[in-house]
Parts: sequence; C-alpha cells; structure tokens
Amino acid sequence: MKKILLGLTTTPDANWRGKIKEIKKMALKEIALFLTGIGRTERRELYSLLEDTPIENIWHVHLRNDMEVGELEYLVEKFNVKAFNIHPMSSRYPFEFDYSEFASMIYIENVGVLPALGELKKVGGLCVDFSHWQDARLQDNQQYDFDMKAMLEIFKVGCSHISAISPIIEKFKDTNFPGVIYETYSTHRSENLEDFDYMKKYLMYLPELISLELENSFAEQLKIKTYLEKIISQNS
Repeated sequence: MKKILLGLTTTPDANWRGKIKEIKKMALKEIALFLTGIGRTERRELYSLLEDTPIENIWHVHLRNDMEVGELEYLVEKFNVKAFNIHPMSSRYPFEFDYSEFASMIYIENVGVLPALGELKKVGGLCVDFSHWQDARLQDNQQYDFDMKAMLEIFKVGCSHISAISPIIEKFKDTNFPGVIYETYSTHRSENLEDFDYMKKYLMYLPELISLELENSFAEQLKIKTYLEKIISQNS
C-alpha cells in the first residue's frame, strides 16, 4: 500500500521549528524527514524536539553528507526508519562517513546528475525525485529521461520525493556554494494544487514510500496529500 508522508524539511525557508510545533498541534504520528539544511548542532536540537512530540515513525530520512553513523543508528532505533536516501557521489556533497552497514536501506536520489550504475549496485536502489525528473523533461534533457527509464528497469525504487513544479522556470541560489545559480522548474514551495498535476505521468513508478519535500506548512501539505491521493485513485 502506498503511503504519502508529510515532509519535515530543513531548508532555510522551511521553518522546521514551527513545523515541530505543528506536529504537536496536529498530533501527527508519522512523517518523512529531510536533514539536508542543518548541521550537527541544529540536528541535535531537532532530534530532542521531535522526541517531545507524538511522532512514532519517521519512515524515510534524507541524509546529509556530514552525518555520523551513530545518527543513522539513533534514527532507526528511535523512529523506525525504513529507508534513507542520499545524493549521488558525483554531486557537490560527497559523504564523510562509511554507511555500508546500512547499504540495503539506502537509496540514491536523482538530482541534477544521475547516480552511477556502480553506486546503485552497492545500495538498495533508487530514490526517485519526480520533480527533478520532470524538470529535466521540461528542459528537454532527453538523455536524462532515457537514462532514468533505463535505471528503473534494473533497480528497485525504495522511496521517493515529490516537490512542486512551477509553471515558469525559476533561478535558485545554492547557499552552500556562493555564486552558483540553477535554473529549474522544481521548487520546494507550492502555491497551487495544480503544481502536482505532472505526477499523472509518473504513477507507474511510485514506490510504497512517497515523501513530500516541501517547505509548506503541514496544514497545507495535508491538502496536497489529499490532492495526490485523488490523482492516484482516479488513475490507477
């Protein structure tokens, strides 16, 4: 059974502390967690705050490149994590630690670059970020599209991300690399439910765990979740 998870993101505009307050107010028991925007000190604070919420299960966690193995052990033991995802090693964020003991739980995400086949063979498979894939299609990157489909024929999809697709291409500054600017249709903030209509093209690839990678409040994400569930039910 497919499970759409509300996403606790930690990008600069995500207001993750406010979202933790929302978790308490809404009595949420399960989420996905995206740790890419905060370092060790803030992560310790986040974990402490989460322990004081109703959250029982964090089924999917997006790892950050500076996370120690003990953090993964903690997340599995405390919150029953079933899947981790990472960026490809060819991206700008090489990992500092050896996660081989968790290899079967780790899935590599398609970002601006695709994971190498050698990488995928060492882990559980793919984490499909559908907005990155759709962005590549909108920018007429036919090789990206071809390679994604080829990888999906070979490797398991263990988890996934869904972000919004903007009707216009936007410029995005990489806060970790000053001066680096991307142009993309993919965005972590949705203004309209129609931002997710593109998912009708990808329903055949949906895994069990579907995580919303959005800066929107949980109240807004609940509406998006309902909208996506309707798309899935009407097109399945």
